[in-house]
Amino acid sequence: MIRNIKFRHILVAGGAGFIGSNLCKVLVNSGCKVTCIDNLSTGCLENIKELKDNSHFNFIQFDIKDEHDTAHLVPIDLIINMACVASPKAYYKEPIDTLMTSVVGTRNLLELARKLDVPMLQASTSEIYGDPALDILPESYSGNVSCTGPRACYDEGKRAAECLCMDYFRKYGVKVKIVRIFNTYGPNMACGDGRAIPEFINRALSGKNIIIYGKGSQTRSFQYIDDTITGLVAMLNSDEIIGRPINIGNPNEECSIRDLAQLIIDLLKSKSAIQYSDALVDDPKKRKPDITLAEKLLDWHPQTSLVDGLVKTIEYFKNK
Repeated sequence: MIRNIKFRHILVAGGAGFIGSNLCKVLVNSGCKVTCIDNLSTGCLENIKELKDNSHFNFIQFDIKDEHDTAHLVPIDLIINMACVASPKAYYKEPIDTLMTSVVGTRNLLELARKLDVPMLQASTSEIYGDPALDILPESYSGNVSCTGPRACYDEGKRAAECLCMDYFRKYGVKVKIVRIFNTYGPNMACGDGRAIPEFINRALSGKNIIIYGKGSQTRSFQYIDDTITGLVAMLNSDEIIGRPINIGNPNEECSIRDLAQLIIDLLKSKSAIQYSDALVDDPKKRKPDITLAEKLLDWHPQTSLVDGLVKTIEYFKNK
């Protein structure tokens, strides 16, 4: 259930992307005015088409890495930074741009938050934990990240963004909140973005072999988009989490990549087979969140089972 949102005019950077667009819809439907900025590198106007004629929604095509005139943004009372490519396929292709979006882009938004004296929610990621040595990941775990590997542009970029947020909090008093989002899936994911669930669904729908990198024993805790959004909204409304990171993920739905592929094949009654390929460099072997803080401070719990979420997501891709 979406709770009442205490902010009235919100700037959402990356609002045409997968999670950002779903968040924009909820914010607008909750009565908020939303200014959405996106450079459309991976986000798309299709994701926000139902909002384009809404008087509470305004879209500006813009890259947060660029310096900009902020005069038209003065009425905002909250900044949400969802901007950054999130699929390995995309950030392998543009690693420098990915890193700069997290570093330069985040700094630009923090400067805006400081000038306007408004809070900011920074979207981070479970990738900041790297290939963890722990089975369950609390926010206190500092991670095991390769700073020179092909995933580093995203992982280290997000770690640097968290560092910037905390420094702006300590030095300037900017009220930052950091959300570490675990593997989220659902409507508005791009068909060809390379992440496991959309990739597996599309290949299963067309009867093509599903390709798994490595043995498929690596696990992820998959979370349906609706649960991610309720977690984000709960963070917006809480003052107890200022100046600290919070995990938002579903520890109840940890699943191996091999089992995920088979589940999707079974749900679709597909004739696809599973095909194995070489393991990816620095691919984490497991990832499961400790959400104790979110449960305690936000009174938030994920609600959607993996099967129920996949059924909804499959229906979305069937209709695309």
